[in-house]
This record gives sequence, structure tokens and C-alpha cells, in this order.
Amino acid sequence: MSDPWLTLIGLGEDGLDGLSGASRDALAAAEIVFGGPRHLDLVGADDRGRAWPVPFSVAPVLACRGQRVVVLASGDPFWHGAGGSLVGHLSQGEWVSYPAPSTFALAANRLGWRLEDLVCLGLHAAPLTRIAPHLVKGQRVICLSRDGAAMEELARFLTEAGAGDTMLHALSRLGGPSETRQSAPARDWQGAPEAPVCAAFEVASTVALPATPGLPDDAFQTDGQITKSPIRALTLAALAPRRGELLWDLGAGSGSVSVEWARAGGRAVAVEAREDRAANIRANIDRFGLSDRMRLIVTRFGPDLPDALTSGHKPDAVFIGGGASGGVVAALWPVLPSGCRLVLNAVTLETETLLHDLHARHGGRLLRFEVAEAAPLGGMRGWQAARPVVQWIVTK
Repeated sequence: MSDPWLTLIGLGEDGLDGLSGASRDALAAAEIVFGGPRHLDLVGADDRGRAWPVPFSVAPVLACRGQRVVVLASGDPFWHGAGGSLVGHLSQGEWVSYPAPSTFALAANRLGWRLEDLVCLGLHAAPLTRIAPHLVKGQRVICLSRDGAAMEELARFLTEAGAGDTMLHALSRLGGPSETRQSAPARDWQGAPEAPVCAAFEVASTVALPATPGLPDDAFQTDGQITKSPIRALTLAALAPRRGELLWDLGAGSGSVSVEWARAGGRAVAVEAREDRAANIRANIDRFGLSDRMRLIVTRFGPDLPDALTSGHKPDAVFIGGGASGGVVAALWPVLPSGCRLVLNAVTLETETLLHDLHARHGGRLLRFEVAEAAPLGGMRGWQAARPVVQWIVTK
């Protein structure tokens, strides 16, 4: 289409004064204007205005295809804005976008921070635990926040995490005549700035967990069914996570392998049959702020793989830490795409025998790990050995 029906317009707090000529022309020609109530007021949309539904949905916009439609977004429509939600439903010629400076750019310019060095997060509806991996001394973070109450929650989160000496800035209504800035250490934070607001801070002390695999076992909520830290580190090395890749974690236990995969930038589906262990997985998803990267399926897996797995995206890697059988592998193997990495761990003689047979038939690598840790032995110390683990690694 040479004449797009939809125009995405980035809007700042200065309203019409900050718009380009092209944005003004599109707005003047629009039959329908979508946006938040504040955006609609800033441009004087009048009876053409349509407020976004709650909960948010792009369906009302798509229903107007063929009419002249404008969608208003804060700053850049494609940085935590409506643009990314909309264009997946459109062909390239149906839309055009005119961005304005994003809130992140405006905040960085107010604070004198290099934008390329920042962590930028959208926390309107995301858990504060998404911040946790970035709590490293000297790291600068800008995050979009809901309102003043959310700022208080953020200050409390930083303080309880051990970073209460971090200087916290609340920047409200950036780029407009009512712009404000409030600053205080997180532990001393008081007040609720007017929305819209973004938070900015430079972390004063490191409290984040390390990024390397093999986190301490006590970092997870578990009933003891967990791939222990040293073996987990070796397992993650074998699975070789890459950003954006998908893991199937079958017989997930506490979900620790899925958590570490997702912390490396991947996505994971954890499958667990027992509801009590599924509760631990849910708790670990929340604890590490991985609700956007990790999904739980509570079901038994056996020779008949769950439809929820086989009907979705194919995995880049699969891990089976418990419950492996010849029937499961026979059902799984045809489903796996070429290049998929499969890792199985065995601690029983029966499963070890299965891995010997699979290695003989399919190749790959067969490894045996024995780990011992110093522990009290009477009045002295001795080595306390864990059960040996046999690991089969293969790429289809």
C-alpha cells in the first residue's frame, strides 16, 4: 500500500508543539485517534479520540482498517510502546511511524548519562525482580514506572535487596512545562511524584547473583529435588544456551536448569508432573523475575509427549534430569528439529544403562562426573561424595 491507513505518532509532554509537520498532517487528517487519556488531551482529539481498552488490546485499532487512524504513543512507539504490539498484525505498507525522543533518551539527557551504557527496562506491569540481575556496582538503570506508588515499591525493593544507599531519581512529565525531578537514597525515599514517571539510579553496591551457571542450591526454593550446583554448571555448559533459544526442561523438579538457561537470555518450558514441585517452580519464576521467559506445564510426560509441547515452537535444546526412559526418548527423538541439543543426566544404574545404549545408537558424548566436598568427619574433615552422574550429550 502506498497510502498507509495507520500512523503511529510519538508524543511528548509538550503535545502538539513537539510534533513534526508530517505528524501534524496525519493527525489533522485522522478520522480516529487512539491513545491514553493524557495523550488524547494533549492533542485535543475531541470526539475522534478513542482511549485504549483495559486490559490493553490492539483489536479496536485493527477493526478500523481502511479508515484514517492515528495511534499516539509516548516517545518512540517501538520502545516499550504500542508499535511493537500492532505491526505483527499488519503488512509493511499499512503503517508509518513518526517517533519522538523516548523517555529513556530524555532521562539520560537530563542526568548526563550515556544512553548506550544504560540498562533500560519497562516495568509498567513487570515484576521488580527483573531489576535484580542488574544490581551491580556502577550500573546505571532507567526504568519506566507506573506512578508514584510504584516508585515507593522500587525504593523498598532496592533497600531490601541490600542496595539502599543507591541514589534514586524520579523524573516526571519529561519534556513538558510541568517536568519535575526528585532525588534521594532508596532507603530514605519519601513522596509520590505525579505520573507519568520514570525511575533512574546508579547502583551503589553489588548485590546481584553471579551470571555464571551453577548458582548456590539455596538460591532456589526446592524440596531437595534439584540438579546440584556443580552438576548444574556442567549441564548448562552442555546445553550451551544462546540468547532467544528455547529449552524444554522435562521433569524439571525445582526448575533450576530452566532458571539458569533463562538467566542466560533464553526461553524455557519446564514440564513437571507433581503439583508440589510445580509450586516451587512457580516460586522460582517469581523469585528470579522470569515470567516473560519461562513457562510451566504441569503434566506427566512419557511415551505420549504433551500436546502443549509438540504443538508449539520446536526446541533448540532439551534437558531430561529425571524420568528418562527408552519410550520417552523414542517419542522425543522424531519431534526434535535438526541441530537440537539433547542432554540427559542419570544417577540410577537403570538410566545409566539406557544412556549407554543411546550413545551406542546415536553417538554424541558420554561423560561420568564424580563430585566430592569437604565435610566434618568426627573432629576432623573428610571428603563426602555425591552420587556419580552419567551425562549423555548429543546433537540431532
